[in-house]
This record gives sequence, structure tokens and C-alpha cells, in this order.
Amino acid sequence: MRLVIAEKRSVALAISQALDPNPQQSDDYIQADGNLVSWAQGHLVDLTEPDGYEQWSDPHWSMDQLPIIPQQWKWKIRSEKGAGSRYRTLVSLMRRPDVDTLVNACDPDREGEGIFHRIVAHSGIHKPALRLWVASLDERAIRSAWQGMKPIHDYQGLAAASDARAKSDWLIGMNATRAYTLTYRQRLNVGRVQTPTLAMIVARDEQIAGHKPTLFWTVIADMGGWHLTSPRIDSQAVAENLCAEAENGVFRILKTERKTVHDKPPRLYDLTSLQKDMSRLHGMTAAATLAALQHLYELKLATYPRTDSQYITGDDLPMLQQLTGSQRLVQGFVDRHTLTPAPRLELTVNDGKVAGHTAILPTLQLDGSKLAGLTDGERHVAVRIVRRMWEAIGDDHTHLVTTVEAQLDGDDDMIWTSRSDETITPGWKGISPEPAAATEENNDETDPVRSVIPANLTDGIATRPIGPVTVKQGETKPPKPYTEATLLSAMEHASRTLEDKDLKHALDDDALHSGGIGTPATRAGIIEQLVSGRYVERKGKQLRSTDKGRLLISVVAPELKDVALTARWEQTLTDLAESRDNIDGIERDFLAQVASLCEAIPEKAEASLAHVPRPAQTDKESFGVCPRCGKPVIKTGSLWQCSSNKSEKTADGEWKQTEGCGFKIFGTLSGKKLTDATIRKLLAGKQTRVSGFVSKRTGKGFDAILAIDPERGVRMQFDR
Repeated sequence: MRLVIAEKRSVALAISQALDPNPQQSDDYIQADGNLVSWAQGHLVDLTEPDGYEQWSDPHWSMDQLPIIPQQWKWKIRSEKGAGSRYRTLVSLMRRPDVDTLVNACDPDREGEGIFHRIVAHSGIHKPALRLWVASLDERAIRSAWQGMKPIHDYQGLAAASDARAKSDWLIGMNATRAYTLTYRQRLNVGRVQTPTLAMIVARDEQIAGHKPTLFWTVIADMGGWHLTSPRIDSQAVAENLCAEAENGVFRILKTERKTVHDKPPRLYDLTSLQKDMSRLHGMTAAATLAALQHLYELKLATYPRTDSQYITGDDLPMLQQLTGSQRLVQGFVDRHTLTPAPRLELTVNDGKVAGHTAILPTLQLDGSKLAGLTDGERHVAVRIVRRMWEAIGDDHTHLVTTVEAQLDGDDDMIWTSRSDETITPGWKGISPEPAAATEENNDETDPVRSVIPANLTDGIATRPIGPVTVKQGETKPPKPYTEATLLSAMEHASRTLEDKDLKHALDDDALHSGGIGTPATRAGIIEQLVSGRYVERKGKQLRSTDKGRLLISVVAPELKDVALTARWEQTLTDLAESRDNIDGIERDFLAQVASLCEAIPEKAEASLAHVPRPAQTDKESFGVCPRCGKPVIKTGSLWQCSSNKSEKTADGEWKQTEGCGFKIFGTLSGKKLTDATIRKLLAGKQTRVSGFVSKRTGKGFDAILAIDPERGVRMQFDR
């Protein structure tokens, strides 16, 4: 009998329904066609915190503990509510004597591989295993994938990449965060991808702050339905003199060029390109877009979300033919009159650019009637995916672009220009009544004047202005602040910032890397971490760095904010995921590089004080008033305590309080990590309900209402 382990219950249910029209459900698993189908709840097993190792068990952070580099890694069951019981259920099912084969049906990506691998490794159970790699929860797709399952060993590189990613993030986070937090006496989180991303935002904000606008002037001559515009002029007086000359002058047409331009249809969506468009069109955050798409996937209305491909394979073409061959994805999504009578499905096919997951598409379960039951965000995402499908197979957008160059008689040094752009056939652009994509390129020009250049305008003719000739003032503009869309693009194409030509070429040459930092699955979370950690703040659609974010980037070691290093590591992880040989050696060498960097972090953190002094106010960052003595409560390491407290380390290595009232709140309570936000509420006199506690006696999860206790720090209260 096979035991299938999915990532979520909803996915387990979809798999069981595909395997058996009448699956038998129980609390812990589903029986389907002689198979047991059960589920995790995301990651159930994670790396142990430093205090789980004997040499770093002291809860007080200190430079003496650094660097923290385990020789033998330890893993633990996560403390989130229900994780322990779910893990024990899976282990119990794996140990059943009638279960002879395990099937990994977790999400088809690096982290999905890691979820399954860690559960099995932590259990110590050794049974043959297969991989169910399914990108859509459509029943036909699941049954097809079931027939094509491969041995789990074929995905060993992917599991190793997940392992290496987790350990490298742990090493950087534990060492760098502690080193800079201790040095600057405020919480400064450092992450392998998070910090280089923050560095990009800080650099953009510095460019904006340092920009000095320069005035310029242009002269615009109304030629009767079209306009000639002078080059930029850096003197207002010169511009006004030119304007006077042009009012009564004669323009000679030097060059007229007409070109019919064919704009090819856009590619299908990968996750990042969808997130960018949803930010631009609907103001949705990357995290909100991913959450909406994930739910559509679980509802069997869209294919797998965390993909970095914008193509499908030749094998997927029949499915696309079914999607586009009926009217089910027309009504409620697009105006049928805008669709091409001869869709070009072949434009979406490129087997060489599909490494694991195909582009995002709707499924055969979706139609207009399903939209009413979706949230606004889910509906926006579903409609946009469908429209992009139609756009990707549509006709070219054809338009006539005309450019003109002219000179004012008597002035042979200045070229005046005009440009017009007229649509011939709207093609794929007629499908979506939406604005053109925003761009982060500089726009120093004033608003362009719309022109329709006459068809009979030819080279060599002379013409005079018909309407007024005016002077228009403009000024150079700084780069635009990052938005969620433009930051995602910058993360995806980080190779553009690299000076190392060999690395840039290697990254650009590989469609899997795209020169990027982070992955489609992680970029949204990284942005949210920066916002929640108060390193970045949202101002409308803009993402702007805070004082705290700028401080971190100003003090952190250059390699920790280096896009090139992060891109190299991402490249190594991708190479590892695809490896078939020497997998252990590649992972070992990669982690050795990370560990070597971590060994130098404490010294570099302390050295940073020489050029960036510790801000005075960081010593007084308060989370609230101490309930014992009324002084501010501050955070030191992993605990919150009264600012009056002072401790010293004794000769035997123990910490002893020497001053202060002694009030403190430890960072973990019954297996649950408390958050800054929770502590602020409690110290403000509010009670707050918190979930995810784990009983030491029974191992079961529970919820509790927390309140401040002057003696014990925090007390639990329970509903009666």
C-alpha cells in the first residue's frame, strides 16, 4: 500500500478524488483506490535554534558565542499549533506494516521537496519512495502525473538544495543578526536575500535624495495637427529668442521615416510577472497576489503558482487547445470580438525553457460562473490570467510609427523632431482595456505633445507653423522610488547591477537563474519581512527605506549586502537542484563558503563602529512602561526587560543581575515565540489571544489569552 503525503489537506483531497470517485475520509487520512492519502501543514520539521545546542544554550546573546556554526545539525518539530500532532500522525502512518511505499505529493518545487524529505529523515523511517510531480490539481493532470511517477532518488539534488538553502539562511541570520544587534544595541535582522534587497531600496532612495534638478526649456511649434519640438536648451533667454525666430520662420523637412511596427504578443505569466502586473493594475502586494493564486490553485481553477517559466511544453499543447477551443473562458473575461480567429498556440511552446513548472494558466474547471464566489483579489487574478492566455496567442499589435527631422531656415545646427504613433490593428492589445505597463525608467521629458503627422509630408518640403509657437520649461527628475512591481523586476534581473562580466553572462544565459536574487516563491515574503521589520515602509504604492533600514545598510559588511554574492549563491542552489553527481560534495562546499563568511562577521560588526557610531536613541527604544518600576522596557537579545536591569557574567559563566528591578519577559513561552507587536500590546495594558502554544506534558497545541504579570512577566488566562 502507498502512503501519499501532500502539503495541505486541500491538496490531499484533490489527489484522492482524482484517484477514486468515492474516497473514504477519516480525521487523519483519506483512503483512495487502495492508497492512503494524508497531509502536512507546510514545514513540520525545522532547524533547531542555537539554544538547542549545548555550547550556545545560554539565552543571553553575546559576542563570545559567535560564530555559531554547528558541526552536526539538529532538527526539531515546529512549535506552531497542530504541527506536533500532524507530524506524529504521519509517522504513525509511515510505520504501518501494510505501507510499503511513500509518495511525495508536496508542492512541486524546492521547498515541497524539503518538506517531505525532512519529515521522513526526522522519523528515521526507510521505505521506498516515489515523487508525484503535479503542476495542476485538475483530475486529469493528477492521474497523468500518477502514471508517470519517478523514484524519489531522481530528486535528490532538489532536496539537497532545499537543505542547503535552509542552512545557509540559518547561518547568515543567526550570526549576522546577533553580531549587529549586539553592536548597535537594537534589533538588526540580516538575511541572505533580505539584506541585498534592502540595499537596492536604500541605494535608490539615496539617488533620489541626492538628485539636484536641472532646468531646461524646449520650443514647440504647432504645425497644424502635429508639432515640431526643439532639443533641450539650458538657457531660457536662448529658448525665447528661438521661439521668436520660429514664429515667422520656415522649417525645411530633412527626413521623414515611416515604419510599420509589429509588437509580438506577451509571454504567458510566471509568478513574478503576474505579481508585477497585479501591483501595477490593482495595487495588490506580491504576497496578496501569491495568496490569491495559491487559493485558485487549491480550488483547481489555476495551475501551480510558484513557477519561473513563461512557456508550456509540447505535451501541454492539447490542454491549451481545450482551454481556448470553447467559450468557457470568454464570457465574463474578455470581449469575444477582440479575439483572433486564428489563435497562435505555438507561440507559447518552448520545451527548453520549462525546467520544472509550466507557465501559469487557468484550468478547465474555471469559467465565468466561478468568479462570483471568489474574493476581489482572487477574481482580479483569475481574470488577468485568462486575459494573458488570450493575449499570448493573439495577433500582433501593428502600428505606424512616423518620425520627422527638420531645420529652421538660417539655423543649420539645430534639429527639430516630431513623432507620431497610430494603431493599424489593435491585435492582442485590444483584449485588455488596461493601461500600458509602468516603467521605472527616468522620465526627464515634459509630457509629450500628441501628433498625427500628415501622410503627404515628404523630405525636402518647406512648411511654416500654423498655430502658436511656445516655450515649455522642464526639469530633470530623479529615479522613481521602487514600487512592488519595479522592486520585483529588480530582484528578478539583479544581474543588471553586476560588474563581473563572466557572472553576468552565466546568469543571463540561464533561464533558470534570470540573474535574480530570491526565487518566485520567496520574493513576496522577503518584501513583507522588510516591511514588518520596519526597514521599509509603504507610502501608497512606493516602497521607501526607513532610518532603521538605512542604518543597517550603512553598517553591514559589504559582502552581506552584495547582490553579486547573493546571485552566485542562488546560482549554486539551482545547480545543486539539477545535479545528479557529487550532490553531497557540492552542498558541503557551498555551506563551507557560507561558514567562512560567518566567521569574520563579529569582527566586522565591531569594526563598523569606527565609521558609523551607535545612534544614541537606540539605547532608549521602548516597548512600553515597566509594570514594576515605570522605566522603559527594551529588547536585549531574545528577551524584553526593564532598562534598569544590569547583569554581569560570573567566573563560572553564569549571568547574575547586579542592578534594576528585575522585570523581564522571555522570548519563548510554552514553545511559542512571542513577537514585538504582542509585547507592545501587553505593556500598553491590553490582553491578547495567542495561538501556537504546546503543552510540555501532552505535546498538544493550545491557545491562551496573555496579560502582563509584574512578577512573572506574562501570565496565561483561559476561557471558562
